[in-house]
Amino acid sequence: MPIADPAAFILANTRFQPVPHAPEVSLWLADEITPIWRLTEEELGEMGLPPPFWAFAWAGGQGLARWVLDHPEEVAGKRVLDFAAGSGLVGIAAMKAGAASALCADIDPFCGAAVALNAAANGVALTFTDADLLDAQPPEVEVICAGDVFYEQPMSGRVLDWLRMAAANGTRVLVGDPLRTYFPKDGFDLLAEYEVPTTRELEDNAVKRTRVWTLR
Repeated sequence: MPIADPAAFILANTRFQPVPHAPEVSLWLADEITPIWRLTEEELGEMGLPPPFWAFAWAGGQGLARWVLDHPEEVAGKRVLDFAAGSGLVGIAAMKAGAASALCADIDPFCGAAVALNAAANGVALTFTDADLLDAQPPEVEVICAGDVFYEQPMSGRVLDWLRMAAANGTRVLVGDPLRTYFPKDGFDLLAEYEVPTTRELEDNAVKRTRVWTLR
């Protein structure tokens, strides 16, 4: 049975805390002391809940948020898309860095509640869509941010083709990735490298080397 009140579920199963590598942003996140941390995928399925990617600050997103906050000129006054947004971390960072607007897109509709809660808690305005943007032309924005999107095939190929289409149209494409299995190095220029705090349960390491790239 689907969860009737996603926002109430998030508040009951997460903790509001600073993002380790971008502490200017705080999010409602799961950790070792919150109930959702220990639920199996089967238990989540019985609750009608897809895997809660929105409940974690993944390494690629943390690195991308850090870079955006440190380089506000990249987004200031611009329209930004936080693609596969999850919690909305990068969209929030973009708004704090002076973006004109930030659209958070994620095909998990549960992310809409997470994005709304996190935006309100950080004092920024975000919009959200659960449409599959890969089925359409990239939206008319100046910057697309994509963190942790190259973790499985064939989805990585679809995402890359779509991002290349956006870049060909003049959109600045920024990617945060801790060198996941299907990250395509060709066609990317390295902008920064960080040692991002994470947890062994999520990433098999307490610190994950994460890179921020732009697509040529």
